[in-house]
Amino acid sequence: MKTFIAPPPPPDLRRAALYLDFDGTLVDIAARPEAVIVPDGLMPLLTAVHKATGGALAIVSGRGVDVLEAFLPGFPGEMIGSHGGERRGHDSPPPPNLGRLQTELAVFATAEGLHFEPKSHGGALHYRERPEAESKVLDFASTLARRSPGYGLQRAKMAVELRPAGASKDAALALLSAEAPFAGRHPYYLGDDTTDEPAIVWANAQGGTGIKIGEGETATRHHLATPTDVLAWLAAAVKGH
Repeated sequence: MKTFIAPPPPPDLRRAALYLDFDGTLVDIAARPEAVIVPDGLMPLLTAVHKATGGALAIVSGRGVDVLEAFLPGFPGEMIGSHGGERRGHDSPPPPNLGRLQTELAVFATAEGLHFEPKSHGGALHYRERPEAESKVLDFASTLARRSPGYGLQRAKMAVELRPAGASKDAALALLSAEAPFAGRHPYYLGDDTTDEPAIVWANAQGGTGIKIGEGETATRHHLATPTDVLAWLAAAVKGH
């Protein structure tokens, strides 16, 4: 792993396949996940990118597909949710005992003054407002994961999540990249969190371009500072198409 050193040039959308994280990449991270603000120009921009790439555009997020659709109504591209655990338009049932898992997470969150985020295939505990609770949150979530078959532990920025075991963004990209219209194109993956690093590594390994958004150690040399910079980068690509 090394620290990023260079911004990427805008992609040639005629030859690119774009895989974009949502939180921290297309939208700024909010104090609570439901409070993110989608910029007014985001949907028209994504629609233009989708058209310019011939449809080779996907949102790849830890959010559930249902939540992504609510934030991005009318998005024409692919949607991968739950860290690769679900795909829009495909049958992706959650692991067993989802209700019990979410109840235990919610009870713990209430007792500890944390924010619980239910997800279509799991749930997350956010400790952004109580960073001193990190160790306790990790201990609880690790114990719950060990006794919850079908679920795995996923760390994120100021949060920890129980998500489908075996799901990963890089595995989801590998499947998409073998399908039209993604196949044979230069893959770009843009993400901001440790959850995105496997996908960044995957893109680089395919001869593509992984791009780190924001601060932190990363396996790629390409960097954009903020979601605003991501949107400007995409807009420049559309303008140059």
